[in-house]
Amino acid sequence: MAGMRNRTGLLIAVAVVLGWLVIGGVSGPYSGKLGQVATNDNASFLPSDAEATKAQTLAKGFVEQPTTPALVVYERTSGITEADKQKAAADAVKFGQIPGVVSPLPPPVPSADNQALQLIVPISDAEGDQIRAVVDKIRTDAQADAGGLTVHVAGPAGLLADLVEVFSSIDGPLLLVTLFVVLVILLIVYRSPVLWIIPLLAAGMSYSLAALAVYFMADSGIIQLNGQAQGILTVLVFGAGTDYALLMIARYREELHHHIRPVDAMRAAWRGAVPAILASGSTVIAGLLCLLLSSLNSNRALGPVSALGIGATLVVMLTFLPALLVLGGRWAFWPKVPRDDDAEAIGRLWHPTARFVGRHSRLVWALTTLGLLALALGLTQQGESKLAQTELFIQRTDSVAGQGVITKHYPGGQGSPANIFVTAGAAQQVTAAVKGIQGVADVKPLTAAGPGGAAPGGQQPGGSQPGGSSPGGQQPGGQQPGGQQPGGQQPGGQDGTPLPPKVVDGRVQLQATLTDPADSSAAEETVRKIREVTHAVPGANAVVGGFSAIDLDTADASTRDRNVIIPVVLAVILVILALLLRSLLAPILLVLTVVLSFLATLGLCFILFRHGFGYPGSDASFPLFAFVFLVALGIDYNIFLMSRVREESLKRGTRSGVLRGLVVTGGVITSAGVVLAATFSALTILPLVVLVELGVAVAVGVLLDTIVVRTLLVPALAFDLGRKIWWPSALSRTDKNLDGESRDRATHEQ
Repeated sequence: MAGMRNRTGLLIAVAVVLGWLVIGGVSGPYSGKLGQVATNDNASFLPSDAEATKAQTLAKGFVEQPTTPALVVYERTSGITEADKQKAAADAVKFGQIPGVVSPLPPPVPSADNQALQLIVPISDAEGDQIRAVVDKIRTDAQADAGGLTVHVAGPAGLLADLVEVFSSIDGPLLLVTLFVVLVILLIVYRSPVLWIIPLLAAGMSYSLAALAVYFMADSGIIQLNGQAQGILTVLVFGAGTDYALLMIARYREELHHHIRPVDAMRAAWRGAVPAILASGSTVIAGLLCLLLSSLNSNRALGPVSALGIGATLVVMLTFLPALLVLGGRWAFWPKVPRDDDAEAIGRLWHPTARFVGRHSRLVWALTTLGLLALALGLTQQGESKLAQTELFIQRTDSVAGQGVITKHYPGGQGSPANIFVTAGAAQQVTAAVKGIQGVADVKPLTAAGPGGAAPGGQQPGGSQPGGSSPGGQQPGGQQPGGQQPGGQQPGGQDGTPLPPKVVDGRVQLQATLTDPADSSAAEETVRKIREVTHAVPGANAVVGGFSAIDLDTADASTRDRNVIIPVVLAVILVILALLLRSLLAPILLVLTVVLSFLATLGLCFILFRHGFGYPGSDASFPLFAFVFLVALGIDYNIFLMSRVREESLKRGTRSGVLRGLVVTGGVITSAGVVLAATFSALTILPLVVLVELGVAVAVGVLLDTIVVRTLLVPALAFDLGRKIWWPSALSRTDKNLDGESRDRATHEQ
């Protein structure tokens, strides 16, 4: 009977592996096609009730065709020559002939110091790849025959083109780096020429399945995929998948010491590991889906994409991986083949740690808590809470260099005004009120079309918002159809008289040029003051938008998201832990330890970012993203530990169970933490500050959770509390005889 059961198990394993290989053959190619359904364009990312969104809607009535402006800037520090002006004028004609450019172009605008020329090139609103192609052509043509001129293409279109170029390279380099990192760590962990293949093959299958699901859901419009979510999906699937594989393999190796047949060992390992893996995956999925509560589309896009990745990983790791392990048998672990006579050798390196925690539990948890609180003091080093456009990239891109030239030679807010939409009757009163605000250089109305066509410069160069392109919600612009006149001058008719304001549905558009750069915190505060003043004008029905207004509303939305989503994530995790551990006190303590670890991680990271990397600040959405990933992933290690502790406590008492659980899970959880930290650190190869910060934060936080929280703080707390940790379950009462409430006995057993 046993032999028949063994053969049946082997046949099932063969069928499962063959079935997954077929699925992998179908889904594999889609991992390289995700870029085809990623939308790094100017889709709206703010909620519809945001004031900047309402301004975007009103602005569409003031132009015939919405555009995304590229700002071509020419610089000669010795002074712009007549030949330079002729080249810029000739370029304007040349650019107007490029498909996708809306012509005629307004004339180049000289700077006050006569060291620069700025040419606005409006590009028809399109997807990011199309805008990138137009910008590449503009850059090639502009730099031809420069004759000593320094030429850059900046503005929203230039920035979007650079972002698209970054995200278009995600699939290849990031995937290769992640695979290499996981491979190296698996070789170190297992020291086997064979075993590393199994978890890596399973992780690759997880990514293929996730890519297939994400591709079709994004292609059908059910979910939105952007470059940020695409990059995080790669490291998340490989990191979490390898973690789950390590846990399953460790439990399988352990059971091979107690069972002769690999099929029987896998049955026992599967029953023992599945609750923890399911609870871990469910926690991560639930935490990620809480991002759907975000008011920012860029945040909401990340939640379901990442949740799909974890869901696919769970399916693969609970089916394909066990089947591979069964077929590999004991010899997959060669040269260290597990035998049934050395079970006690498992975790032998962790016995000293367990004895130390048992003998000094109160001192251990007190000191580790104080240490984490000390690291949390680094939160005072956060610095600025926003990154300017020129600070998004690690490297100096062409758009960043161009923006630097514009900032150097032109007034801070020129080219990116605050757009104020008011009733025509209140326009003069609003204009007077806004001119009196400190931080406002000038206020002028958008004029009606004069003889011969539309007023020049109908598109303000504050530009199109590539929604979702910039990670974390920091967005490089905002679609502002109907913009500033070149040089801030009002176009006139043929006799030189000023043209009247353009009136659309009883409203006029006022453009307030700010004294500070549009992507600065000072400009946001000025916009806040403009809103206060204009909203107070009776009958004006003022709506204030523009580049700085979009940044302001994004920051406000990010604050709202943190206040809403963080408590929900904590509540969801608490419920899952309570169901898994059948306790209330243990889940509360575990959540508190993870929150403390999160605060310590942020504190340490802000010190690193400011004094180590030299970053001026972080994105407004960085704390929320860091929280979701750190708490959802960091709680995994507590789940792995405490689910085993509960299992052992039922057999030997809580205090002995705590130390035994620490011993048998110590190696695998440490390995899992190192793998996850290393895979997320692969994000640092991307030249975007916000992704580098997220990768570093998750890596640092996971290592803190693995080495400090899971190894010292949680076991010490659980040991010190004893059976009370399981309150109010029956284990908190019936555990007394087993536990004997003896610290010495529990410590001696290890």
